[in-house]
Amino acid sequence: MKMNTDRFNLTVDEYLSETNVLFYLNDAVTQLLEHKEEYTQFGVVRYFAEYFTSVKNGNHVLFREFSYIKATPHNRESFIHIFWKCFRQIGKNGDLLAMSEYSSLLQLLCPDFPNNMIQNAARIVLIDDATDCLMSFSDFIYSFQIQFYYEEFVESVSVIYQDLLSGKNPNTVIVPTSTSVEQLSSTANEEPDAQEGVDSSIFIECIEGLCERFKHKFPSTVAIKEILESSQRVSFYGFLMALAKHEGVNQDIGALPNKSDLLIDPEMDQELDRLIAQVAISPTSNNSSSSAVGQKETSKKASPRKSLHQRKRIEMESDGSTEETDSSEN
Repeated sequence: MKMNTDRFNLTVDEYLSETNVLFYLNDAVTQLLEHKEEYTQFGVVRYFAEYFTSVKNGNHVLFREFSYIKATPHNRESFIHIFWKCFRQIGKNGDLLAMSEYSSLLQLLCPDFPNNMIQNAARIVLIDDATDCLMSFSDFIYSFQIQFYYEEFVESVSVIYQDLLSGKNPNTVIVPTSTSVEQLSSTANEEPDAQEGVDSSIFIECIEGLCERFKHKFPSTVAIKEILESSQRVSFYGFLMALAKHEGVNQDIGALPNKSDLLIDPEMDQELDRLIAQVAISPTSNNSSSSAVGQKETSKKASPRKSLHQRKRIEMESDGSTEETDSSEN
């Protein structure tokens, strides 16, 4: 979890607002009350220690509801990072997946992850509404990162873009709702002029005005200017794709490595090699499965004091490793 280097110069309210401490404290208490019998067995102090360690390490978003994983910038960054860690093997194998398949993968980590968010990310990759086309893992994940991490910014820019297309006052910025954004996205794909784009210089002025009063996260204005000043006209999805490919924007978010390192993860590769070696020396798959089940049950009995977060993390890592092994063998 990234911290402001000047945090010691912040006021109490500024610090609490930047770190979202009260949000996490409230969630920790809520989780404790909902699972009181389980957590009180090994102590409240240990529970809070494990909860905030999980938050710091970014494992706290696994299997949580969508409203939770999008609640803070750190949660969004953590979810993007976990999605990459779990399904990086897809990109390494060179597999191309449809939007519905990426939706299924995301919903393995967050069961109520909305399809419209995934559809909007696919539109960035495909530029138009042909969301039934196949996409590479690298193209999808960087576009998904922009759509998910900067959701409010993308929605507001969509409103500005549509205003410019329709000739409305570019200085008027409307705060979008989820319904209005869906309508705007649909309109953007139906309007012939949308493919030609808008004047980049005017677009820059409008976005700068938005950023000056924006309360949510947004890409650096330096990156935005760099993208928009490279051409006289720009389309909405062309702008988003440029943001997705911009290394500076990716580094500012901090969830994914650069594209050249996206498929490199030595620790995961070593773990896969270890698992493959275990399968190779196993006498029979049935015995191996029985042994694994027995070990899992023994582990549970021997460690009843593990928190819900720890167990979920262990189970996820186990499931992810098996899937990646299967895909590697195929």
